[in-house]
Amino acid sequence: MLVLGMMSGTSADGIDTAMVKISSLPPAAGAPANLKIKLLNHTSQNFPPAIRKEILRVAEQNPLTPAEFSQLHARLGQIYADAALAACKKFRISPRKIDLIGNHGQTIFHQGSPTTFLGAKTASTLQIGDGSIIANLSGITTVSDFRPADIALGGQGAPLVPFADYVLYRHPKLGRVSLNIGGIANITVIPANAKPADVFAFDTGPGNMLIDALVQHFTRGRKRFDDAGHLAMRGSMIPALYEELRNDPYLKVAPPKSTGRERYGRAFVESVIALGRKHKARPNDLIRAATNFTAGSIVDALRRYVLPKHNISQLIISGGGARNAFVLALIAGWLTPDVQILYSKNFQIPVDTKEAVAFAILAYETFHQRPSNIPSATGASGPAILGKISYAPHK
Repeated sequence: MLVLGMMSGTSADGIDTAMVKISSLPPAAGAPANLKIKLLNHTSQNFPPAIRKEILRVAEQNPLTPAEFSQLHARLGQIYADAALAACKKFRISPRKIDLIGNHGQTIFHQGSPTTFLGAKTASTLQIGDGSIIANLSGITTVSDFRPADIALGGQGAPLVPFADYVLYRHPKLGRVSLNIGGIANITVIPANAKPADVFAFDTGPGNMLIDALVQHFTRGRKRFDDAGHLAMRGSMIPALYEELRNDPYLKVAPPKSTGRERYGRAFVESVIALGRKHKARPNDLIRAATNFTAGSIVDALRRYVLPKHNISQLIISGGGARNAFVLALIAGWLTPDVQILYSKNFQIPVDTKEAVAFAILAYETFHQRPSNIPSATGASGPAILGKISYAPHK
Protein backbone atom coordinates (compact mmCIF):
# COMPACT_ATOMS: atom_id res chain seq x y z
CA MET A 1 0.00 0.00 0.00
CA LEU A 2 0.97 3.63 -0.53
CA VAL A 3 0.22 5.50 2.70
CA LEU A 4 0.45 9.19 3.52
CA GLY A 5 1.44 9.68 7.17
CA MET A 6 0.59 13.12 8.55
CA MET A 7 1.83 14.62 11.79
CA SER A 8 1.34 18.00 13.46
CA GLY A 9 2.97 18.10 16.86
CA THR A 10 2.75 19.89 20.18
CA SER A 11 4.52 22.98 18.82
CA ALA A 12 1.79 23.40 16.16
CA ASP A 13 4.44 24.50 13.67
CA GLY A 14 2.70 22.82 10.77
CA ILE A 15 2.05 19.51 9.05
CA ASP A 16 4.71 16.96 8.11
CA THR A 17 3.61 14.52 5.39
CA ALA A 18 5.44 11.33 4.40
CA MET A 19 4.59 9.04 1.49
CA VAL A 20 5.48 5.52 2.57
CA LYS A 21 5.33 2.22 0.68
CA ILE A 22 4.39 -0.55 3.12
CA SER A 23 3.97 -4.27 2.59
CA SER A 24 3.76 -7.16 5.02
CA LEU A 25 4.47 -10.87 5.10
CA PRO A 26 2.37 -13.22 7.23
CA PRO A 27 3.98 -13.20 10.70
CA ALA A 28 4.94 -16.33 12.57
CA ALA A 29 2.59 -17.39 15.35
CA GLY A 30 2.77 -14.88 18.19
CA ALA A 31 5.22 -12.63 16.33
CA PRO A 32 4.61 -9.01 15.33
CA ALA A 33 3.72 -8.12 11.76
CA ASN A 34 6.66 -8.52 9.39
CA LEU A 35 6.58 -5.12 7.69
CA LYS A 36 8.66 -3.83 4.81
CA ILE A 37 8.77 -0.04 4.86
CA LYS A 38 10.21 2.43 2.35
CA LEU A 39 9.95 6.21 2.58
CA LEU A 40 9.36 7.48 -0.97
CA ASN A 41 8.95 11.21 -0.37
CA HIS A 42 8.18 13.81 2.27
CA THR A 43 7.19 17.44 2.64
CA SER A 44 5.95 19.92 5.23
CA GLN A 45 3.81 23.03 5.30
CA ASN A 46 3.03 25.62 7.94
CA PHE A 47 -0.40 26.22 9.38
CA PRO A 48 -1.96 29.54 8.36
CA PRO A 49 -0.95 32.04 11.11
CA ALA A 50 -4.54 32.55 12.33
CA ILE A 51 -5.06 28.79 12.63
CA ARG A 52 -1.81 28.28 14.56
CA LYS A 53 -2.69 31.12 16.91
CA GLU A 54 -6.08 29.55 17.64
CA ILE A 55 -4.60 26.05 18.11
CA LEU A 56 -2.14 27.40 20.68
CA ARG A 57 -4.84 29.46 22.39
CA VAL A 58 -7.06 26.41 22.77
CA ALA A 59 -4.20 24.10 23.77
CA GLU A 60 -3.38 26.49 26.62
CA GLN A 61 -6.88 25.67 27.98
CA ASN A 62 -8.41 29.04 27.17
CA PRO A 63 -12.22 29.10 26.91
CA LEU A 64 -13.79 27.63 23.77
CA THR A 65 -17.50 27.47 22.99
CA PRO A 66 -18.96 24.26 21.55
CA ALA A 67 -19.57 26.14 18.29
CA GLU A 68 -15.93 27.26 18.08
CA PHE A 69 -14.70 23.75 18.88
CA SER A 70 -16.91 22.22 16.21
CA GLN A 71 -15.76 24.76 13.64
CA LEU A 72 -12.06 24.33 14.50
CA HIS A 73 -12.38 20.52 14.28
CA ALA A 74 -13.95 20.82 10.81
CA ARG A 75 -11.60 23.58 9.62
CA LEU A 76 -8.55 21.50 10.55
CA GLY A 77 -10.05 18.58 8.62
CA GLN A 78 -10.15 20.83 5.56
CA ILE A 79 -6.55 21.94 6.14
CA TYR A 80 -5.28 18.36 6.49
CA ALA A 81 -7.14 17.35 3.32
CA ASP A 82 -5.61 20.31 1.46
CA ALA A 83 -2.16 19.32 2.80
CA ALA A 84 -2.61 15.74 1.59
CA LEU A 85 -3.60 16.90 -1.90
CA ALA A 86 -0.76 19.45 -1.97
CA ALA A 87 1.68 16.68 -1.01
CA CYS A 88 0.39 14.48 -3.85
CA LYS A 89 0.86 17.37 -6.28
CA LYS A 90 4.41 17.95 -5.05
CA PHE A 91 5.17 14.22 -5.25
CA ARG A 92 3.66 14.13 -8.78
CA ILE A 93 1.31 11.30 -7.93
CA SER A 94 -2.45 11.10 -8.38
CA PRO A 95 -4.38 10.98 -5.08
CA ARG A 96 -6.19 7.95 -6.57
CA LYS A 97 -2.94 5.99 -6.26
CA ILE A 98 -2.73 6.67 -2.51
CA ASP A 99 -4.41 3.84 -0.60
CA LEU A 100 -4.58 5.34 2.88
CA ILE A 101 -3.93 8.41 5.04
CA GLY A 102 -2.82 8.13 8.68
CA ASN A 103 -3.44 11.49 10.31
CA HIS A 104 -2.43 12.08 13.93
CA GLY A 105 -4.46 15.29 14.21
CA GLN A 106 -3.69 18.25 16.43
CA THR A 107 -3.54 17.61 20.16
CA ILE A 108 -5.40 20.22 22.16
CA PHE A 109 -5.74 18.25 25.41
CA HIS A 110 -4.04 15.22 26.92
CA GLN A 111 -4.77 13.77 30.35
CA GLY A 112 -3.16 10.34 30.27
CA SER A 113 -3.44 9.65 34.00
CA PRO A 114 -6.99 9.45 35.40
CA THR A 115 -8.32 12.28 37.54
CA THR A 116 -11.71 12.50 39.23
CA PHE A 117 -14.30 14.00 36.90
CA LEU A 118 -18.04 14.05 37.61
CA GLY A 119 -17.66 11.31 40.21
CA ALA A 120 -15.43 8.87 38.31
CA LYS A 121 -11.74 8.47 37.56
CA THR A 122 -11.33 9.60 33.97
CA ALA A 123 -8.44 9.92 31.51
CA SER A 124 -8.84 11.44 28.06
CA THR A 125 -7.06 12.84 25.08
CA LEU A 126 -8.26 15.05 22.24
CA GLN A 127 -6.73 15.31 18.78
CA ILE A 128 -8.81 17.34 16.35
CA GLY A 129 -9.07 17.47 12.56
CA ASP A 130 -12.13 15.56 11.35
CA GLY A 131 -11.15 12.30 9.62
CA SER A 132 -14.43 12.13 7.70
CA ILE A 133 -13.73 15.53 6.17
CA ILE A 134 -10.17 14.49 5.27
CA ALA A 135 -11.40 11.27 3.60
CA ASN A 136 -14.21 12.89 1.66
CA LEU A 137 -12.30 15.97 0.49
CA SER A 138 -9.13 14.07 -0.43
CA GLY A 139 -10.88 10.97 -1.77
CA ILE A 140 -8.52 8.82 0.35
CA THR A 141 -9.61 6.49 3.17
CA THR A 142 -8.29 8.01 6.41
CA VAL A 143 -7.36 6.65 9.82
CA SER A 144 -7.44 9.27 12.59
CA ASP A 145 -7.93 9.67 16.35
CA PHE A 146 -5.36 7.00 17.31
CA ARG A 147 -4.95 7.59 21.04
CA PRO A 148 -8.33 6.95 22.77
CA ALA A 149 -8.34 3.17 22.18
CA ASP A 150 -5.20 2.82 24.30
CA ILE A 151 -6.61 5.09 27.01
CA ALA A 152 -9.78 2.97 27.10
CA LEU A 153 -7.58 0.01 28.15
CA GLY A 154 -5.97 1.98 30.96
CA GLY A 155 -2.99 3.25 28.95
CA GLN A 156 -1.65 6.77 28.78
CA GLY A 157 -2.60 7.02 25.09
CA ALA A 158 1.05 7.93 24.53
CA PRO A 159 3.62 7.40 23.31
CA LEU A 160 2.38 5.56 20.22
CA VAL A 161 5.47 5.96 18.02
CA PRO A 162 7.28 3.08 19.84
CA PHE A 163 5.57 0.53 17.59
CA ALA A 164 7.14 2.23 14.57
CA ASP A 165 10.48 2.57 16.38
CA TYR A 166 10.39 -1.18 17.04
CA VAL A 167 9.61 -1.98 13.41
CA LEU A 168 12.29 0.41 12.09
CA TYR A 169 15.12 -0.05 14.58
CA ARG A 170 15.00 -3.50 16.23
CA HIS A 171 18.32 -5.31 15.97
CA PRO A 172 19.30 -8.88 16.92
CA LYS A 173 22.50 -7.85 18.75
CA LEU A 174 22.36 -4.11 19.52
CA GLY A 175 20.31 -2.42 22.21
CA ARG A 176 18.98 0.87 20.87
CA VAL A 177 17.13 3.93 22.15
CA SER A 178 15.12 6.08 19.76
CA LEU A 179 14.98 9.71 20.94
CA ASN A 180 12.53 12.12 19.33
CA ILE A 181 12.96 15.77 20.30
CA GLY A 182 9.75 17.50 19.26
CA GLY A 183 7.80 19.95 21.40
CA ILE A 184 8.04 17.20 24.01
CA ALA A 185 11.00 14.80 24.09
CA ASN A 186 10.34 11.06 24.23
CA ILE A 187 12.39 7.89 24.13
CA THR A 188 11.74 4.32 23.01
CA VAL A 189 13.97 1.62 24.47
CA ILE A 190 14.49 -1.39 22.18
CA PRO A 191 16.73 -4.00 23.83
CA ALA A 192 18.80 -6.32 21.63
CA ASN A 193 16.66 -9.01 19.99
CA ALA A 194 13.57 -7.48 21.61
CA LYS A 195 10.05 -8.79 21.35
CA PRO A 196 7.30 -6.11 21.46
CA ALA A 197 6.72 -6.79 25.17
CA ASP A 198 10.38 -5.92 25.88
CA VAL A 199 10.00 -2.41 24.45
CA PHE A 200 9.18 0.49 26.74
CA ALA A 201 8.89 4.22 26.15
CA PHE A 202 7.95 7.47 27.83
CA ASP A 203 8.08 11.25 27.55
CA THR A 204 11.21 12.60 29.25
CA GLY A 205 9.97 16.20 29.57
CA PRO A 206 10.10 19.30 27.40
CA GLY A 207 11.86 19.09 24.06
CA ASN A 208 11.78 22.24 21.94
CA MET A 209 8.64 23.66 23.56
CA LEU A 210 10.21 25.62 26.41
CA ILE A 211 13.19 26.87 24.34
CA ASP A 212 10.90 27.97 21.50
CA ALA A 213 8.54 29.80 23.86
CA LEU A 214 11.39 31.74 25.47
CA VAL A 215 12.88 32.68 22.07
CA GLN A 216 9.49 33.92 20.87
CA HIS A 217 8.98 35.86 24.11
CA PHE A 218 12.35 37.60 24.08
CA THR A 219 12.37 38.36 20.34
CA ARG A 220 8.71 39.49 20.46
CA GLY A 221 7.83 36.85 17.88
CA ARG A 222 10.56 37.77 15.39
CA LYS A 223 12.13 34.33 15.88
CA ARG A 224 10.23 31.08 16.50
CA PHE A 225 13.16 28.90 17.58
CA ASP A 226 16.84 29.01 18.49
CA ASP A 227 18.50 28.20 15.17
CA ALA A 228 21.24 25.60 15.86
CA GLY A 229 21.31 26.75 19.52
CA HIS A 230 23.17 29.99 18.76
CA LEU A 231 21.28 32.10 21.30
CA ALA A 232 21.86 29.54 24.06
CA MET A 233 25.56 29.39 23.22
CA ARG A 234 25.81 33.16 23.77
CA GLY A 235 24.27 32.86 27.24
CA SER A 236 26.09 32.29 30.51
CA MET A 237 25.49 29.27 32.71
CA ILE A 238 23.80 30.14 36.04
CA PRO A 239 24.10 26.94 38.13
CA ALA A 240 21.51 27.93 40.77
CA LEU A 241 18.92 28.65 38.08
CA TYR A 242 19.58 25.33 36.35
CA GLU A 243 19.31 23.45 39.66
CA GLU A 244 15.84 24.91 40.25
CA LEU A 245 14.73 23.73 36.81
CA ARG A 246 16.19 20.27 37.46
CA ASN A 247 13.93 19.94 40.52
CA ASP A 248 10.90 19.67 38.23
CA PRO A 249 8.87 16.83 39.83
CA TYR A 250 7.89 15.27 36.48
CA LEU A 251 11.45 14.01 36.05
CA LYS A 252 11.10 11.87 39.18
CA VAL A 253 7.85 10.20 38.07
CA ALA A 254 8.54 6.58 37.03
CA PRO A 255 7.36 5.48 33.56
CA PRO A 256 4.97 4.83 31.95
CA LYS A 257 4.30 8.56 31.76
CA SER A 258 3.40 11.17 29.18
CA THR A 259 3.13 14.93 29.20
CA GLY A 260 2.39 17.89 26.95
CA ARG A 261 1.42 21.52 26.74
CA GLU A 262 -0.83 21.10 29.79
CA ARG A 263 2.33 20.87 31.92
CA TYR A 264 4.96 22.73 29.92
CA GLY A 265 2.81 25.41 28.32
CA ARG A 266 2.30 29.07 29.13
CA ALA A 267 2.06 28.78 32.93
CA PHE A 268 5.34 26.85 33.07
CA VAL A 269 7.04 29.33 30.72
CA GLU A 270 5.91 32.23 32.92
CA SER A 271 7.31 30.48 35.99
CA VAL A 272 10.66 30.05 34.17
CA ILE A 273 10.69 33.73 33.20
CA ALA A 274 10.06 34.58 36.86
CA LEU A 275 12.97 32.32 37.82
CA GLY A 276 15.11 34.24 35.36
CA ARG A 277 14.23 37.53 37.06
CA LYS A 278 15.01 36.01 40.44
CA HIS A 279 18.49 34.97 39.28
CA LYS A 280 19.07 38.19 37.26
CA ALA A 281 19.43 36.16 34.06
CA ARG A 282 19.68 37.90 30.72
CA PRO A 283 17.47 36.51 27.90
CA ASN A 284 20.25 34.35 26.42
CA ASP A 285 21.15 33.09 29.91
CA LEU A 286 17.59 31.88 30.39
CA ILE A 287 17.48 30.29 26.92
CA ARG A 288 20.73 28.52 27.82
CA ALA A 289 19.23 27.26 31.09
CA ALA A 290 16.16 25.95 29.23
CA THR A 291 18.39 24.25 26.66
CA ASN A 292 20.39 22.63 29.45
CA PHE A 293 17.12 21.56 31.08
CA THR A 294 15.89 19.88 27.87
CA ALA A 295 19.17 18.02 27.33
CA GLY A 296 19.57 17.30 31.03
CA SER A 297 16.08 15.84 31.42
CA ILE A 298 16.73 13.49 28.47
CA VAL A 299 20.05 12.29 29.90
CA ASP A 300 18.54 12.06 33.39
CA ALA A 301 15.78 9.79 32.05
CA LEU A 302 18.37 7.54 30.38
CA ARG A 303 20.52 7.36 33.51
CA ARG A 304 17.59 6.88 35.88
CA TYR A 305 15.31 4.48 34.01
CA VAL A 306 17.25 2.89 31.12
CA LEU A 307 21.03 2.47 31.40
CA PRO A 308 21.07 0.73 34.82
CA LYS A 309 18.91 -2.10 33.44
CA HIS A 310 19.72 -2.31 29.72
CA ASN A 311 22.85 -2.53 27.60
CA ILE A 312 22.38 0.30 25.08
CA SER A 313 24.80 0.62 22.15
CA GLN A 314 23.13 3.33 20.06
CA LEU A 315 20.98 6.43 20.56
CA ILE A 316 19.05 7.32 17.37
CA ILE A 317 17.81 10.94 17.32
CA SER A 318 14.99 12.50 15.30
CA GLY A 319 12.67 15.51 15.54
CA GLY A 320 13.21 19.24 15.15
CA GLY A 321 15.53 19.26 18.16
CA ALA A 322 18.00 17.18 16.15
CA ARG A 323 18.83 20.48 14.39
CA ASN A 324 19.84 22.17 17.66
CA ALA A 325 23.60 21.63 17.75
CA PHE A 326 23.87 22.82 21.36
CA VAL A 327 21.29 20.33 22.64
CA LEU A 328 23.09 17.53 20.78
CA ALA A 329 26.49 18.59 22.13
CA LEU A 330 25.16 18.59 25.69
CA ILE A 331 23.61 15.12 25.30
CA ALA A 332 26.82 13.75 23.76
CA GLY A 333 28.93 15.32 26.53
CA TRP A 334 26.81 13.91 29.34
CA LEU A 335 26.34 10.39 27.95
CA THR A 336 28.97 7.70 28.34
CA PRO A 337 31.15 7.40 25.22
CA ASP A 338 30.17 3.77 24.67
CA VAL A 339 26.72 4.94 23.50
CA GLN A 340 27.02 5.79 19.80
CA ILE A 341 24.88 8.73 18.65
CA LEU A 342 23.13 8.30 15.29
CA TYR A 343 20.24 10.06 13.55
CA SER A 344 17.12 8.75 11.82
CA LYS A 345 18.66 9.96 8.54
CA ASN A 346 21.23 7.17 8.99
CA PHE A 347 18.22 4.88 8.45
CA GLN A 348 16.97 6.80 5.37
CA ILE A 349 14.40 8.81 7.34
CA PRO A 350 15.00 12.59 7.66
CA VAL A 351 14.95 13.84 11.24
CA ASP A 352 11.78 15.92 10.69
CA THR A 353 9.86 13.05 9.07
CA LYS A 354 10.10 10.09 11.48
CA GLU A 355 6.79 10.72 13.28
CA ALA A 356 4.88 11.19 10.00
CA VAL A 357 6.31 7.84 8.88
CA ALA A 358 5.19 6.36 12.20
CA PHE A 359 1.55 7.33 11.67
CA ALA A 360 1.63 5.85 8.18
CA ILE A 361 2.74 2.57 9.79
CA LEU A 362 0.08 2.77 12.53
CA ALA A 363 -2.64 3.49 9.94
CA TYR A 364 -1.51 0.48 7.88
CA GLU A 365 -1.79 -1.78 10.93
CA THR A 366 -5.23 -0.40 11.82
CA PHE A 367 -6.47 -0.94 8.27
CA HIS A 368 -5.39 -4.57 8.58
CA GLN A 369 -7.18 -4.89 11.94
CA ARG A 370 -3.97 -5.37 13.90
CA PRO A 371 -3.11 -3.71 17.23
CA SER A 372 -0.21 -1.27 17.25
CA ASN A 373 0.04 0.09 20.76
CA ILE A 374 2.83 -1.31 22.91
CA PRO A 375 1.28 -1.89 26.35
CA SER A 376 4.69 -1.91 28.06
CA ALA A 377 5.16 1.65 26.73
CA THR A 378 1.71 3.10 27.41
CA GLY A 379 0.64 1.09 30.47
CA ALA A 380 -2.46 -0.31 28.73
CA SER A 381 -3.87 -3.61 29.97
CA GLY A 382 -3.50 -5.18 26.52
CA PRO A 383 -3.17 -4.68 22.75
CA ALA A 384 -5.47 -2.15 21.08
CA ILE A 385 -6.38 -1.55 17.44
CA LEU A 386 -5.87 2.18 17.25
CA GLY A 387 -7.87 4.88 15.52
CA LYS A 388 -11.04 5.34 13.57
CA ILE A 389 -11.41 4.62 9.86
CA SER A 390 -13.22 7.12 7.63
CA TYR A 391 -13.78 5.57 4.22
CA ALA A 392 -13.34 7.51 1.00
CA PRO A 393 -16.49 8.07 -1.07
CA HIS A 394 -17.26 5.52 -3.78
CA LYS A 395 -16.13 6.69 -7.20
